[in-house]
Order: sequence, then structure tokens, then C-alpha cells
Amino acid sequence: MNINVTLLGEFIALFAFIMGALCYYLGRRKTQTPVLAGLLGVVLSIIPPFALVYLVVLVFKKDLGSTSAAVSGQSGT
Repeated sequence: MNINVTLLGEFIALFAFIMGALCYYLGRRKTQTPVLAGLLGVVLSIIPPFALVYLVVLVFKKDLGSTSAAVSGQSGT
């Protein structure tokens, strides 16, 4: 069975674009540096399982807005 290297390269490039966009979107809500989160998603997409694990970590991370709201809500009482 032959693997077409061009098709593999196109798959990795498309996967990197999608992962970068998803990580940037989640990074805007969950980190203070969304560009770095998106760039890390693109770099990790060279090895797809690492990128998927990173995406799961971002999904389960708490939002920045909810953390600051909880802190400000406690200090007001």
C-alpha cells in the first residue's frame, strides 16, 4: 500500500489550520494569551494526538470570566 505524500501534507496543513482556529477561539475565553494558544495548537498538530490532547485540556480549563466573577462576587459580600 502506497501513501501519497502530497495528500498527507494537505491533510496535515488542513488539520493545522482547523486546530489553530479552534485553539485560538478557546484561548480567547480561557487564557490571557490566545495567540500563543493558537500557535501552540498549530505546532502540536504536526502530531495529531498531541493536538487533540491539548484541545481537550483547553476545553476543560475554566473560563477567565467565571474565575474573575467568582473572586469579585466573594469580595462584595
